[in-house]
Amino acid sequence: MRPRVRILTSGSRALVTTLLLVASVPPVGVAAQHPPIDGVERAQPQIEEGVDYRVYDRAGNRVSIADVVSASMGEDVLVVGEEHDDMVGHSFETELFDAVLQEIGGAARSGRTVVLSLEMFERDVQYVLDEYLAGLISEDHFLRSSRPWDDYDIRYRPLVESARIAGSPVVAANAPRRYVNRVSGEGPFALEALSEQARSYLPPLPYPGPSDEYRAQWDALMEEAMAGIGEPADESGEGAEADPEEGVAPEEQENSRPYAVNPNVIHAQALWDASMGHAITDALVRHTGGFVVHFAGSFHVEKGTGILERIADYRPGTRALSVVMTKVDDIDAWSPEDHAPLADYVVLTLKPAAVEVSGH
Repeated sequence: MRPRVRILTSGSRALVTTLLLVASVPPVGVAAQHPPIDGVERAQPQIEEGVDYRVYDRAGNRVSIADVVSASMGEDVLVVGEEHDDMVGHSFETELFDAVLQEIGGAARSGRTVVLSLEMFERDVQYVLDEYLAGLISEDHFLRSSRPWDDYDIRYRPLVESARIAGSPVVAANAPRRYVNRVSGEGPFALEALSEQARSYLPPLPYPGPSDEYRAQWDALMEEAMAGIGEPADESGEGAEADPEEGVAPEEQENSRPYAVNPNVIHAQALWDASMGHAITDALVRHTGGFVVHFAGSFHVEKGTGILERIADYRPGTRALSVVMTKVDDIDAWSPEDHAPLADYVVLTLKPAAVEVSGH
């Protein structure tokens, strides 16, 4: 997850959340298999490749969802970085995951167990998620007990429902925000005081800290944030609390310590990365020969740091591909300097001003 503040960034990434602050098309009928919540139908926008988004490889070649899935066949993990408010991106994610289920998980293909892993659920609600997938509780009770992110029904529900229909496991991969908040306020060693039960929801302690490369990315992001929103007003010294929604300036947060003067914030961010990396590798151990598709915020994935570093720590030799989505004004404006370093595949999505979102 990211720190609780979202910030404006330069280039093609409009908003980044972090604790820092804190085949093509799916089979016909898939959408109809996602029944409405409480009788209210809220659909993801219909998107078209070449109109709403374009997919590129590192060399700037135009490729397709089918190409990404084909390249994933020999891998263990596909890590996808999103901008949480990008509705084109969410529709793309649904199409990508459905294609993975069909091509990698399909019995006529490799028949591997496809595991859906999500930043958007915390590890202490895994049993609730499992109960819902097994049909033991209703969706209403699932949502009441699992602390889903805002706009879950239109952003992440299609992924979970596709997994449920396919019988695929779903991993709640994130560290509980109350413990991330503890790190933000007191530092990573504050976790040592937690109970055995609490620590079972975290990666092994002590967890890996940020690499030099990650720190450099973080510092650049912080400098940009400070330039864009000015000095935060709160000098209370309280720790920031994680929040999954974007666009929240530091001065709008309660109990927020200015990240510019809080050296613990990057360690809180690193806890998210470690938690997700450990959850992914644990899923690979539990589902031998399986394939994990993990969705998280883009900062956790960009430039091979964050989650990808932790995957390499916890399970050396794991084969992983990365995809990062970023909103732009012109999906044909590939930039070798700005886009090539981000991931194995970069998806340029049309900014929301030009996209009509159904029911939202």
